[in-house]
Amino acid sequence: MESLWLQYAWTLLILIGLEGLLSADNALVLAVIAKHLPDKQKKRAINYGIMMAFLFRFGALFAISFIANVWQIQAIGAAYLLYLGLKHVIQARFGKNNEKIRKDNEKEAAGKGFWVTTGKIALADLAFAIDSILAAVALALGLPDSPLGNFGGMDGGQFIVVLLGGIAGLILIKFAATWFVQLLEKRPALETTAYAIVAWVGVKLAVITLAHEDIGVLNHDFPHSTTWTLIFYGVLVGIVLIGWFAPGNKSIHKNPIM
Repeated sequence: MESLWLQYAWTLLILIGLEGLLSADNALVLAVIAKHLPDKQKKRAINYGIMMAFLFRFGALFAISFIANVWQIQAIGAAYLLYLGLKHVIQARFGKNNEKIRKDNEKEAAGKGFWVTTGKIALADLAFAIDSILAAVALALGLPDSPLGNFGGMDGGQFIVVLLGGIAGLILIKFAATWFVQLLEKRPALETTAYAIVAWVGVKLAVITLAHEDIGVLNHDFPHSTTWTLIFYGVLVGIVLIGWFAPGNKSIHKNPIM
């Protein structure tokens, strides 16, 4: 019995680290989408975004079986993140007269009100919630059954591990969002990096969708394999490093909003 709980404790620690990474992505997206708003509205939008992240992740937790079995839900999340990320990256990196495009995008964004921005944040939160819960469930299902019975469509012990990991991730979102808002003021090139990360998470959801048993384009176990895990996090780290050392990251001194 002791070895069983040690497995659960170790898996929980791994899941907290994983949720921390996913929460950082989510928080960075909150900061980027709200970037164009005035300071007071920016703070409100990010706080609303954090609250919606809480709601969506807890909602996803109690809809595990639905999210895991309906590939259309996963596909919609993947499509939205790919659209959101690639639209910005393509314009920023491959468009003609990038500076003019950047200014036009900022002008267009500035014309979008508080609630439109909050709606975009909500959609992003929902897509990240789907990714988060799928990753957590995939990790927890590898655990042996516990003596706690069943809850929420899965073993009670596994459910508790997913719940605790999700709570830890939600706490991290709050602190990460505050830090990323300040970081974007100092390193503006990270905005494109953030959207590249969003697109890459969209690819991850697309891989999960294509491996769904009703689609069968990829092997069902591929999204949880060591090979794909190494590829995903290797590319993720590469994106972060490229963005961090990008020449456009010049320090800009502004007062933080939070």
